[in-house]
Amino acid sequence: MDVSPTLWVLTVLGLAALIAVDFLIGRKPHDVSVKEAGIWTVVWIALAGLFGLGLLVFGGGRPAGEFFAGFITEKSLSVDNLFVFVLIMAKFAVPSRYQQRVLLVGVLIALVLRAAFIAAGAAILASFSWVFYLFGAFLIWTAWKLVQEARADQEEAEFEENKLLKAAERKFGVADRYHGTKLWIQQNGKRVMTPMLVVMLAIGTTDVLFALDSIPAIFGLTQDPYIVFTANAFALMGLRQLYFLIGGLLKKLVHLSYGLSIILGFIGVKLVLHALHESGVHVPEISIPVSLGVICAVLTVTTITSLWASRKQVAAETAQARSEGAPKDSIDV
Repeated sequence: MDVSPTLWVLTVLGLAALIAVDFLIGRKPHDVSVKEAGIWTVVWIALAGLFGLGLLVFGGGRPAGEFFAGFITEKSLSVDNLFVFVLIMAKFAVPSRYQQRVLLVGVLIALVLRAAFIAAGAAILASFSWVFYLFGAFLIWTAWKLVQEARADQEEAEFEENKLLKAAERKFGVADRYHGTKLWIQQNGKRVMTPMLVVMLAIGTTDVLFALDSIPAIFGLTQDPYIVFTANAFALMGLRQLYFLIGGLLKKLVHLSYGLSIILGFIGVKLVLHALHESGVHVPEISIPVSLGVICAVLTVTTITSLWASRKQVAAETAQARSEGAPKDSIDV
């Protein structure tokens, strides 16, 4: 898809305007209700759908198909981010009324960092086609790693601060409590960071780790930097509302890692086949409609089986509690 510099500028300005509106609406700290989160989740998905339809009208079926496949893939992978976001919020004991501000700024940091990743990835792929082999192999390895982690019996994970975050805390210091939405304060004659700024940086920089697999994954579906960037932008910008909407359901998605591993492995194979095709080897390539169908099917099946398994587990625990003679009130709780 041939994208002019003017269209790039207009797209970035349009996304910036949407982010500004989102910020102004949620500028007052408050507890986000499920209703509010649900409405804004639908709004962001609808905006992504309208953008995809715009690509269909002005760019044709292929760019639109690549965008929708990329958006769904990035959205599903971003759900995995929410598990870590929950851990970060708990680690820093973020008050519920400030969580939406933390997520908004954290996601903006993540979007800027991902834009840099996308630019670097596009430049590398344009110069070295053999990188497709590396991306494909990395995604297949990541898929296998996800399966291994899902099968392992692990204790509840805890968030560990990265080296960059620890270095910033040592250099500037951190206040001992939250000061509203302030990011910096004066303490003992020294300007120090507040926990609010620290947790924002934690969310933004932690997303870089997720970008290591999500960026190669979307490049496996399309090599168009414009589509890669916009699909990532729409997937990330609705992440804040999704956090409040399905935060309580995350633990019920017990098969999510298996579903994501299948998707990453599938895209990894697609990348390897594409690399072989580019090298002159006559192998079949996987089309975008097939990719989109596989991704949607895997996510649907994963969600259904996860909810079924969670319900079955709850029923088993309830039955066990009753058999042990637990009081009715404790069972209800």
